[in-house]
Amino acid sequence: MVRTLAFGFLLLIFLTSDLQAQAEPFYKGKTVRIVLGFSTGGTNDLWARAIARYWTKYVPGNPDFMVQNMPGAGSMIAANYVYGVGKPDGLTLGLIAPALFFDQLVGRKEVQFDWAKFAWLGSPEETDEMLSVRADSPYKTLEDIRNATVPPRCGATGTGTTGHYFPRLLEEVLGLKFNIVTGYPGASEIDLAMEKGEVHCRAGTTSAFFGREPGRTWAKTGFVRLLVLGGMKRDPRTPDTPTIWELMEKQKTPELGRRVATVVLSPGFFGRPIVGSPGTPADRVKVLREGFMKAMNDRELLAEAEKRGWEAGPVSGEKLEALAKEVIAQPPEVISRMNAVLGK
Repeated sequence: MVRTLAFGFLLLIFLTSDLQAQAEPFYKGKTVRIVLGFSTGGTNDLWARAIARYWTKYVPGNPDFMVQNMPGAGSMIAANYVYGVGKPDGLTLGLIAPALFFDQLVGRKEVQFDWAKFAWLGSPEETDEMLSVRADSPYKTLEDIRNATVPPRCGATGTGTTGHYFPRLLEEVLGLKFNIVTGYPGASEIDLAMEKGEVHCRAGTTSAFFGREPGRTWAKTGFVRLLVLGGMKRDPRTPDTPTIWELMEKQKTPELGRRVATVVLSPGFFGRPIVGSPGTPADRVKVLREGFMKAMNDRELLAEAEKRGWEAGPVSGEKLEALAKEVIAQPPEVISRMNAVLGK
């Protein structure tokens, strides 16, 4: 009788412990690492750290979120790491450049990922491209750039970034010419190169330019001129700056060029995408996606974004996943043209 009671008691303890273990959220006591493909100080870095502070509140188990900078090759190193090195357990995420799929489309050997197979979690905003040029440079207008004997130097981190693909697209559809200097670790280093006069111009996003320093000061002081935007509409903060679509209409850019422009400018819809490794369990992807969207609607985060001048407009992981599958499936003629544009 005593042995029976003792056995029953032990069995009850075992079953109770087992049920508690089953009910325990996976993320409790865990640390989620966001591998950031850029250096510190830029808008991607600031967004990643802000999101990390609030994301933890909306993931069951409240894991710690930490940001690890892994700059290099326009975030290619970080993307390859998350895709092929990070375990598919939902604990290693990445914030990468939205146009890295260009490198996959044109067949660059550095690509060690399949864009469509990332676990797409969300993006804090959509973005519009822009080109800025130092006001004291000889390149006052797009016509100056088109007619220049020596093209302006534009700073960029690497291929697959706005700093690279937007000037290349302008070359293709508007007949301009740029000398793109790649290899900068991040936005802060390109900003410094602009101030030092190492480069004359840089392409970026309107949200980054108007949402952080030194862009705000540059806009107030007239240190740079904004010459062209990548969005469909003009930006009210710089109403005199034309869009690439207006200029293509004016110059009667051929249909193939317009189709290439549509694909090349699609990274704006990805914004600042956060991804996980392929094969991450569906339930963890779901938890992270839901937590991300809740974090992006947190009043404190929205207040912080407004204070910084950020244009918070989150894109869901489901939408990013569908878009990723769409943009990677391009017809041969578009891929061939993109190879000519971006494979330089």
